[in-house]
Amino acid sequence: MVFALFNFTALMLISGIHIYWALGGKAGVKAAIPELKGNALFEPGIPGTMLVALLMAVSAFYFLFKVQIFSADSLNWLPSWVDEFGAWILGVVFLIRAMGEFRYVGFFKKDKSSLFARLDSRYYSPLCMLLAFNSFMVAIYF
Repeated sequence: MVFALFNFTALMLISGIHIYWALGGKAGVKAAIPELKGNALFEPGIPGTMLVALLMAVSAFYFLFKVQIFSADSLNWLPSWVDEFGAWILGVVFLIRAMGEFRYVGFFKKDKSSLFARLDSRYYSPLCMLLAFNSFMVAIYF
């Protein structure tokens, strides 16, 4: 249950940060976007940022339902594979994010000079690895 509670807490915090950014908050934005030679690789818009916030929150609550902190009876309309394989799928997603795309994001990135790259190596990718591990533990034991 600790694995699920950690993932819930971390994902809700990440969701909250994305909502803050979508509503115009500026703190931490430079540290959250990969850069190449001082230029952001992309400019996230409000819809995309809100979508990330929504996906993080839905994933967070999935873990509470999976370990039965909340009753999942109201989720009967979801396909059975969501309950059966959801934690495995989330674990793979977080593992892929931790490994990265071999250029600007993840443990195997080539560009390690930007603020984002340094924080990604120190915090973001290890957090994704921990989220993946916890997801796999939830998948195995619940």
